[in-house]
Amino acid sequence: MSAPLPLPAVWIVEDHSLLRSTLAEIITESGTGLATTFASCEAALASDGPAPDAIVLDIGLSGMSGIAGIRLFKERFPATEIVMFTVFDDREKIFEALCAGASGYLLKSESPDRIAAAVREVIEGGSPMTPEIARLVVARFSQLQPAGSEVHLSEREEEVLRCLVDGLAKKEIADRLDLSIHTVDNYVRRIYRKLHVNTLGGAVAKALREGLV
Repeated sequence: MSAPLPLPAVWIVEDHSLLRSTLAEIITESGTGLATTFASCEAALASDGPAPDAIVLDIGLSGMSGIAGIRLFKERFPATEIVMFTVFDDREKIFEALCAGASGYLLKSESPDRIAAAVREVIEGGSPMTPEIARLVVARFSQLQPAGSEVHLSEREEEVLRCLVDGLAKKEIADRLDLSIHTVDNYVRRIYRKLHVNTLGGAVAKALREGLV
């Protein structure tokens, strides 16, 4: 009998002590991952531990802000997925975070089940965000002048990418294209790899900038 796979490592960077401990409890008790907590970006960046699989990062930290921290985390841990954690649905800050390299975001008002599901989604290559924010990303990047591209996507990959640009969630993509969620996940990972990006915002930006859809 093979040994069970180790749980993903999840860092929680949140300066509110009660919320920090609650998040750690949600992540651990749901079986989503093994949580390590930090009160600031500075403390997390000073850690000499191995790269986490995901970081839940407060957008409005005292000291170094979450948005400023994203770039440093991505420089140090390029493969780590980052979910922004915010008390307000602030479109501009969320948009800025996505451009900086975040893979998605969560509101602090979300239920424990939704928080755990979003962290699992991002670890599996997804990008948890509302269609409204996805459309904002599309609107901003659509203002860029398309350029020629040497990226070669299959017909099905182009269909999935077009759905992402339209702001559809993975379940909606699966329903539209008559695919399983697992298959959609695989296509999204393949698209990210071919576009040399690791976030939904990056994929949408490149798709629009290079006229891929």
